Amino acid sequence: MVPLAHPAFDIRGSKEELSGKKIVLCVTGSIAAVETIKLARELMRCGADVRAVMSPSAKKIIHPHALQYATGYEVVTELTGKIEHVELCGDREGKADLLLIAPCTANTIGKIAAGIDDTPVTTFATTALGSDIPIIIAPAMHSSMYSHPIVMENIKRLEGLGIEFVRPRMEEGKAKLASIEDIIICVLRVLSRKELQGRKLLITAGGTAEAIDPIRILTSRSSGKTGAELAREAYIRGADVTLVQRGYSPYSEIESIYVESAQQMTDVVLKELKKGCDVLICTAAISDYTVDKSPSKIPSGKKLTLSLRPVPKLIQLVRENHPDLAMVGFKAETNVSTKELISRARSMMDEYKLDLVVANDVGKGGIGEDENEVYIIGNEIMHVKGSKRSIAKKVIDALVEVL
Repeated sequence: MVPLAHPAFDIRGSKEELSGKKIVLCVTGSIAAVETIKLARELMRCGADVRAVMSPSAKKIIHPHALQYATGYEVVTELTGKIEHVELCGDREGKADLLLIAPCTANTIGKIAAGIDDTPVTTFATTALGSDIPIIIAPAMHSSMYSHPIVMENIKRLEGLGIEFVRPRMEEGKAKLASIEDIIICVLRVLSRKELQGRKLLITAGGTAEAIDPIRILTSRSSGKTGAELAREAYIRGADVTLVQRGYSPYSEIESIYVESAQQMTDVVLKELKKGCDVLICTAAISDYTVDKSPSKIPSGKKLTLSLRPVPKLIQLVRENHPDLAMVGFKAETNVSTKELISRARSMMDEYKLDLVVANDVGKGGIGEDENEVYIIGNEIMHVKGSKRSIAKKVIDALVEVL
């Protein structure tokens, strides 16, 4: 009788971004080890085959059975005659694609930097380094330990060896383990083909807000989800990404600049472009009109007439100042035929000399939602319907071809 697969495998590949990848997840003795169950499961949802390794101190935080449940494999807690470190991280066929140490203590960072192998985790790290397997370290410790000059020096030394670090979240006097999503996108970035490595991308997202008085604003329904997904995908593919929006990036690894009004967004974009940029992606639903703000709250209960005046178009100003910049525009219409939607997008492309235009009819949905239906217009027209994450992948695919 063929043995049944472990129930843990039932969730594998539901997202498929890491399909076919073998990841060794090393866990050390930080209290953040309790988060590794969720981390292992999310890696598996992305399609990865996950094998867990624990230091003796980690076993005092969580039981190995918990990680065995999460990954579907027996956990390595000591090195035996199976020579597990060589089996998974030796320079041989079938070796792991990545070694991820999360959480990683100051003690383990110091040992790896000094070449000390006295736990399964440090031995796996030494073996992976010698086999040229990518390594990611996600530190977690008290902030006073993280800021210790020797710890900082050790981190710098390991970075010099090509090891990637996921920055911890500095909260409540602690250098807490990075969010699972931040760790996931770092894993994806390290294992990607890096088609955008060395490229600087500036992305605008979401709606802007025009103040009527100190309390009230005029804005749009744009959520910024598409811009955030584009930033995520571009970052994964190796780009240096800056996201400009009326909100904050959900990913701490991606630089985010907060703006409020259309004028602020315009000023920030033009300033960032002066620093050097390869591509501008304009997904933001920037306000077309503004109003003179009342210095005090306008009394309620009375009829109010507002005098609106148009604001300069950001995309036009950018093109005038940066005639050779690669640009991607977004065109939203409501309740028009597909032919008319594409025609208007083409006109926008020609007017501003855009490399790509992503067009959609928001009268049919999409704005503020997790799914959308768009037409990606370049030399050819691509029709894409689905999650905004899947749409972002197709847009970046098209951009890579342009570049």
